[in-house]
Amino acid sequence: MSQLYNVIDSDQHVNPPAQMWAEYLPEKFRARAPVIEDGEDGQYFVFEGRRKKVITLSAMAGTDAKDYKADAKSGEIEKRARDAGADATVRLSEMKRDGIDAAIMFGGGPLGSSDPELFLASFEAYNRWLNDFCSTDPQKLFGVGYVPMLAHDIQGSIKLMREYARLGFRGINIPAFPMTEKSLAGLAAGGSAGPMLAITGDAQADIGYDSPEFDPFWACAAELDMPITIHLGARGVRMDPRHFLPDLLMTKLAMAEPVAIMIFGGVFERHPGLKFVTVEAGVGWFSFAADYMDRTWEKQRFWTKNTLQNPPSFYFDRNIYGTFIHDRSGIENRNQLGGRNIMWSSDYPHSETTFPESQAWIDRLFAGVPEADKADIICNRAKTVFRL
Repeated sequence: MSQLYNVIDSDQHVNPPAQMWAEYLPEKFRARAPVIEDGEDGQYFVFEGRRKKVITLSAMAGTDAKDYKADAKSGEIEKRARDAGADATVRLSEMKRDGIDAAIMFGGGPLGSSDPELFLASFEAYNRWLNDFCSTDPQKLFGVGYVPMLAHDIQGSIKLMREYARLGFRGINIPAFPMTEKSLAGLAAGGSAGPMLAITGDAQADIGYDSPEFDPFWACAAELDMPITIHLGARGVRMDPRHFLPDLLMTKLAMAEPVAIMIFGGVFERHPGLKFVTVEAGVGWFSFAADYMDRTWEKQRFWTKNTLQNPPSFYFDRNIYGTFIHDRSGIENRNQLGGRNIMWSSDYPHSETTFPESQAWIDRLFAGVPEADKADIICNRAKTVFRL
């Protein structure tokens, strides 16, 4: 069946229920699955002897900003998680209410296990759950699979990517920097947070994505026409009020680093068909980054022995895509170098979401923008990139 799309949300999120791990993990790990416990001041995620308060900012859709809170009491949080992140039927209803025809689904997994084997197994468990979630309506819900990126086991990531392509996933999310054996050892020592490691990777790694060890992965992604996505750069968000707001800004700007590493490192020259998408990072900085990279490359490429055959903006325009929520500057720079491949998103159900007023936000953001340009940004480009 053909499906008519007018608005495609290029970044929505799921919030898998904690109970799903006991069903989707490999059988040998299910007895070790996390559980949710009630406390006097909220709910707690209990796993491997650690008790962590459940944060609700990832499920604020439909809540007035004055009522935002980082955590909530039991019952309230259960309803939010179910309505906003874990029930595909509810999600489809919310999308219809918000005027969204289709959505690219991110978020969730893996577990922050101190056992590296369980940590890696939880990627597959999450992805199987997400595949079932999206199967509720495969013409409206499109999943992005999460894979680890270990230089010593890149064939394992390639195997997962091929499997997720076979299942119908529309993208693969990787950490902003490679994961290393050292970072996995940090999990075992209790020194690293597993979910954050899966998003940021190890920014201090001795190896980068421009290293030849990763070329087979990029080649496979190009062969499959599978866009590769990253979230947050190498920055996390601290949940205390003092640091949250500046940290949130830095998660956007930090995306420039992995993009620059891959462009200057020749990844897109070696793999011209590779699509690389920065998600939830805004796009207003794209044109600045492309122009600045061109100027510095012209001045510095000789002593740095950089061998790019074209200016960095050439690869930015051909290979780099980005999603934004509320970024008028990005829309205004849509015809500048680096600024062309941009896609709108609602970020549902996170605290930055435009739901349930996405149509009003779109009207405000695109005031004075030609209809053809608007259609490209709110629909056509995502349709092409994610092969809908």
